[in-house]
Amino acid sequence: MSIWQRIAAFLGSFSEGTGLAGGLAAIFDPDNWLKRERETAFTMSIIALAAKMAVADGVVSRREVITFHKLVDIPEGADVHVDRFFALAQQDIAGFDSYAKKVRKLFADSPATLEHVLDALFEIATSDGFVHDDELAYLMAVSDIFGFDAVRFEQIASQHVLLPSGQRDPYAVLGLAPDATDDELRRTYRRLVAEHHPDRMIAKGVPDELMGLASAKMAAINVAYRDVTRIRQPRPMLIPSEAT
Repeated sequence: MSIWQRIAAFLGSFSEGTGLAGGLAAIFDPDNWLKRERETAFTMSIIALAAKMAVADGVVSRREVITFHKLVDIPEGADVHVDRFFALAQQDIAGFDSYAKKVRKLFADSPATLEHVLDALFEIATSDGFVHDDELAYLMAVSDIFGFDAVRFEQIASQHVLLPSGQRDPYAVLGLAPDATDDELRRTYRRLVAEHHPDRMIAKGVPDELMGLASAKMAAINVAYRDVTRIRQPRPMLIPSEAT
């Protein structure tokens, strides 16, 4: 059974019981998930929290919808289930905080997985070129519920939000201060690679359909490390020509 078939089955089972809109919170109750279904939980977490972010912002732009469909690689025929779940999550009376708390509990053993959920939300929020104030407040609130402090949130945000120059701050991407030692730089880079390597993310529940997130994360980390390394390379000493 594919991830999309499992989502459809869950939607059907809850709609037959308490009613789908009333049962959305139950869908995200970790007690209702088996280990082998974490991939489904991860995908549905993004769908529901993206829906709640759309409510917080008040507007769903075409680019946000396109980005959502790029992140969640939905095969033909399955989009009806995803769109239905997205719409009902928007209508559900439960606040986004109740969803975020359940998602945190579900992935309590993998902060990196929670970070990838936040990455997906940032990708959607920044798809139209900037983050609205309401979206930023929403993302900060979700990050806080996930257990990330202000420094970690800034690090995650810097991987998605460009500086006015159109570039990313490589130190912020790595979560380092500019005066960090070379040893700190190397240790931090190795730790980030270990945490976010695609193979490890698959083991933690990130489905194949969303591995583009893990690949983009690794690319941002690698580019930041390369840029910092270049900044720190000693410049060649200019030797004045001898007087003739």
